[in-house]
Amino acid sequence: MAGHLSPIDTAKFVAAKRACDFVEDGMRVGLGTGSTAAWLVRCLGELVNRDGLRITGVPTSARTAELARQVGLKVVSLDEARWLDVTIDGADEFDPELNLIKGGGGALLQEKIVATASDRMIVIADRSKQVDTLGAFPLPAEVVPFGWQTTKALIEETLSSMDVLGESVSLRLNGDRPYVTDEGNHILDLHLRRIGNARQLALILNQIPGVVENGLFIDICDVVVIGHGDGRVEVRDINAGTREEDRIAFVDDDNLFSDLGD
Repeated sequence: MAGHLSPIDTAKFVAAKRACDFVEDGMRVGLGTGSTAAWLVRCLGELVNRDGLRITGVPTSARTAELARQVGLKVVSLDEARWLDVTIDGADEFDPELNLIKGGGGALLQEKIVATASDRMIVIADRSKQVDTLGAFPLPAEVVPFGWQTTKALIEETLSSMDVLGESVSLRLNGDRPYVTDEGNHILDLHLRRIGNARQLALILNQIPGVVENGLFIDICDVVVIGHGDGRVEVRDINAGTREEDRIAFVDDDNLFSDLGD
């Protein structure tokens, strides 16, 4: 079955498969959103159905919740779970300190709430998401629809005094209409190219009226699991200061690999 996957899908799959090692019986697990997180949900579903793993999942989006239920995971809200043992999610970029840009999938608000309500956050990614400095990927900011153009202008004015290379801001679209998040908000994408001080930018953006949250995840990620197209996996733990490498063996499982909708 491994032969059916492209190198990029192989990298996502092995990262997701390795991240399942952080999940233990009885845990409350935050389930991320995006293509790599979809692999994780399917891998966890396999463990639940095949090995009898008992976990409770808290999804970070409606589409993750739907997939989790499809593969047999018990799903509850964050209010029901209250606190989580671990959240496992993807990232659009991560730097050497494991600071992240997230929100390419449009779920950054729920993702950040869930991640910060967890004892640990594990990021799963292919190696293309690794950068020396954040900013090449557009930084999302979730904003309320009311007065979004004013909010956009305030963000652009703020960026003129920040340590960034680009200052353009665009409204994310879904076809010819504004993209709408699960919380009913819009997303503005900040095309910064390089972020000189991510911590400062994250704080200042959230002070702008109309901005609900931004996609900079600072000091939230504890471990990153990096998948490679040849099946290798690298695990970096920022707190322990460790770095390990492993290789994931593939199994021929049609339930896991077929009809992956993300």
